[in-house]
Amino acid sequence: MAWFSKDLGIDLGTANILVFDNGEIAMHEPCVVAIQVDEQKIVAIGQEAREMYGRVPDTIEVMRPIQDGVIADYEVTERLLHYFISKVCGPLRLIKPRVMVSVPWGVTSVESRAVHEAALQAGSRAAYLIHQPLAAAIGAGMPIGTPAGNMVMCIGAGITEAAIVSLNGIIAAFSMRSGGNKLDQAIAAYVRRKYGVAIGEMTAEEIKMRIGAAVPLDEELGMEVQGRDQVTNLPRSATITSSEVLEAIQEPLEQLVKVAASVLEKTPPELASDAIDRGMVLCGGGALLRGIDRFMTREVGVPAYVADNPQGCVVIGAGRALEMYDTLRPNLPRV
Repeated sequence: MAWFSKDLGIDLGTANILVFDNGEIAMHEPCVVAIQVDEQKIVAIGQEAREMYGRVPDTIEVMRPIQDGVIADYEVTERLLHYFISKVCGPLRLIKPRVMVSVPWGVTSVESRAVHEAALQAGSRAAYLIHQPLAAAIGAGMPIGTPAGNMVMCIGAGITEAAIVSLNGIIAAFSMRSGGNKLDQAIAAYVRRKYGVAIGEMTAEEIKMRIGAAVPLDEELGMEVQGRDQVTNLPRSATITSSEVLEAIQEPLEQLVKVAASVLEKTPPELASDAIDRGMVLCGGGALLRGIDRFMTREVGVPAYVADNPQGCVVIGAGRALEMYDTLRPNLPRV
């Protein structure tokens, strides 16, 4: 039972929501909510709601309240945050927690205010925002307080961002509302086009995770998938290989290269030189794609490394940022 105040870091992502508390990731759940349509009542949250995706009657809607890194449904997001904050802190607490919530670099002032207000209404006594690339750099353990350029790239489900961080602030950044979900959509479109089989979002994501790669693999992998025949509308299976997945995701992979290149174009020469020498750190769920580091190294010309805990970097950084608040305050978004 949490009687005293807590400091929580929150990564409010398109696909997952993570909460950092007391030096560790206390929660990691899908950012999915199932709602009873007539009564607008939440019936499931997180993993339970995700398992209902595509398997519910018309009376229940399974939705993602965060789209492309920003709030799409304010009321549901507020209730989602309230659920996770209460679960981590306990229902009874004398002092409400302070929270640091990550937001994309390209977020507007209206979108930032929506996140800030949702966090306050969800049960926090003070809410602060931090840009995702800065949080990721902190969480990855990069020396952001030095005058050297540190390059970080966050590949999320709905948004991809890259930034050069120096002296506790972001010097240059570029954000594109494209990420892991685009990879899933490209795989689903490829299977539909080549095999005439329609597959769901979850199946496409499973293909990406099990046999997907950003570079050719030494050993070809294969996977049988079940879907609906486009002609007969009857169930049918198809076998897809890792090389076909690679072919399918070429366009969204090129978008990732564009994000990194756009940042380097805007970076002062001295800091760009630092980034080339030090390399860039890849964070986010998209960094788990096989060979993504080799692909980015080859295409961008900057050595790329996957962080030790790519999915946790942003939330760990958000949590640690509260301890560094006085130092970071000039570089945090204002609401």
